[in-house]
Amino acid sequence: MLSENLVKAFNAQINAEMWSSNLYLSMSVYFAQNGYDGMASWMRAQSKEELDHAYEMIDFVIKRNGNVEIGQINVVPTAWGSVLEVFEHVYQHECHVSKLIDDLLDVAIKENDKAAQNFINKFVDEQVEEESTAQTIVDRIKMMNGHNLIYLDDKLGERK
Repeated sequence: MLSENLVKAFNAQINAEMWSSNLYLSMSVYFAQNGYDGMASWMRAQSKEELDHAYEMIDFVIKRNGNVEIGQINVVPTAWGSVLEVFEHVYQHECHVSKLIDDLLDVAIKENDKAAQNFINKFVDEQVEEESTAQTIVDRIKMMNGHNLIYLDDKLGERK
């Protein structure tokens, strides 16, 4: 059974994952409305991935007899700047999510819950990849200096 502190921490993270899903969905809509169908598709996949994380955490908490409470999801931004600015925001957000996951792991460590630590560690590992991917996209956009963004749009659209 999960401790009360861990249940609270998981519920907060579930809420954060759902907010992240909405954030990326908002970015997807922005790209779609501005003719970047590949980037829109990539962001939609990101949105689904964040929602899947929330579902995984919900299932874990339920399996451990914790009480899942779905909280209110705050409004996400709907206006974005350049393609570079959007992906810089993605990178910053992924760094923020990494901190949230680290904080969740810290609670599991403090509570000496090995099963929760093991479960959370996969998200720690995944965040390394998420930050790296976002940083690579930012770097490529900067190298393009605002040119040939349609090439990047096509490449990002290949994501399944």
